[in-house]
Amino acid sequence: MKRITYLLLISFISVVSQSEKDYKIRCIAFYNVENLFDITNDSLVFDDERTPAGAYGWSLERYQRKIANITKVLSEIGKAITGASPDIIGLCEIENREVLEDLVNHPNLRDKEYGIVHQDSPDERGIDVALLYRRNAFLPVSYQSRRLLLFDEEGYRDYTRDQLVVSGILDDEPWYFIVNHWPSRSGGTLRSKPNRMAAARLNKRIIDSIRRLHPVARIISMGDFNDDPRDASLKKMLNTVGIKKHLDSAYLFNPMELLYQKGQGTLAYRDKWNLFDQFLVTPNVALDREHYFFWKVGIFAPHYLKTDTGRFSGYPFRTYVGTTYQGGYADHFPVYLFLIKRMDP
Repeated sequence: MKRITYLLLISFISVVSQSEKDYKIRCIAFYNVENLFDITNDSLVFDDERTPAGAYGWSLERYQRKIANITKVLSEIGKAITGASPDIIGLCEIENREVLEDLVNHPNLRDKEYGIVHQDSPDERGIDVALLYRRNAFLPVSYQSRRLLLFDEEGYRDYTRDQLVVSGILDDEPWYFIVNHWPSRSGGTLRSKPNRMAAARLNKRIIDSIRRLHPVARIISMGDFNDDPRDASLKKMLNTVGIKKHLDSAYLFNPMELLYQKGQGTLAYRDKWNLFDQFLVTPNVALDREHYFFWKVGIFAPHYLKTDTGRFSGYPFRTYVGTTYQGGYADHFPVYLFLIKRMDP
């Protein structure tokens, strides 16, 4: 039995070594950083609670600790495989560009030379989505924010996050990245479902419009969808599948679906795990091996990102629980996706 185990281990090491030798690897990451606000009260949005005078006592010291915590995480995602921090990072729940500047200029990330793509969203709390990119890997060509128009039962506008669409060159290949933060389940899952269906409809329109203009476009849509891989917004509206052999041009591949079926998640609520943080890719990303193509996904959840004692042991180690300061990271674990491309002999 020991000999069989030893041979299997040697075989595994050989495969990994061969793949690292023959393939170039790029890491794509996404992280909901949970209420990354600066300490300044912005009179145009409802950020009052996230200021020194607010209910959360959001001080400069706490802000700086949060910046240090988040940059530590970002610097380590995928590093065990690539030896570096991610090449592309989607973020949500960041307040403004100044917060992003503080992230990329922190000592944990400064030498990575990240660029920023960001536009302010009309969200009532002032939280946005953004894209960070390593300048030596990705060159942005264009970007735009696509507005999600929602209305409440009385016909008033319900302001929420835009969907950020970025096109550019990853090494020598054209790619599109879409960063999402869909409407929450506030008010109940069923009651809020139409808002996420609307977000999915917008995402589908974006993807379809890109593919009409560029039929072989390689697209990754990532984000906190506030729905699990099996929910209707993904399965029915976006036509996602979790198994490659079921793919054709009418579908998107959701590699997170198999993780969800295994009981894995990125956030927990009332002893139930959800996997809201996902990547959706066009079929060519999953199947076409002439360019960068999908290798694997994962949830980045080292020990230090988890609560280690008490009722919430194993849950994400948060900055706050209620209004009680914990000094942690975020209420979601980040996720990552590896693209690989065979190197020329």
